[in-house]
Amino acid sequence: MAKTIDLELTRAEVEVIELEARLRVVPMNDTQLSDALKTALAAKKERLKRLRTLHAAAGRAHSTDLVNGDGVNPLIAQRRPPLKRTVPQRPPAKSSK
Repeated sequence: MAKTIDLELTRAEVEVIELEARLRVVPMNDTQLSDALKTALAAKKERLKRLRTLHAAAGRAHSTDLVNGDGVNPLIAQRRPPLKRTVPQRPPAKSSK
C-alpha cells in the first residue's frame, strides 16, 4: 500500500507544480481562466495535503512494524556491505621487436 501512496503523492505534487506554472503565464485580461486555475490549484493543494498526511501516517505505521523486539530494523540488519569498486588495470604491453 505504501508504494501506491508514494506514486499518488508524487503525481499530486506534479499536478500542483504544473498548475502553478500555468497560472504564472495566464494572460492578464483572462480573468475567467485565472479564476478557474486558482480554484483547481486550491483543490489540488488540499488533496496534496491529505495525501501527505496519509503518507506520513502510513510511513510511521510501516516503520514501527519493521522494528523487532531488539529495536533493530531487520531490513537494515541484513544489508550487505557495499561492493568495492576497483579501477580496471591494463594488461602489460607486449614488446615488439
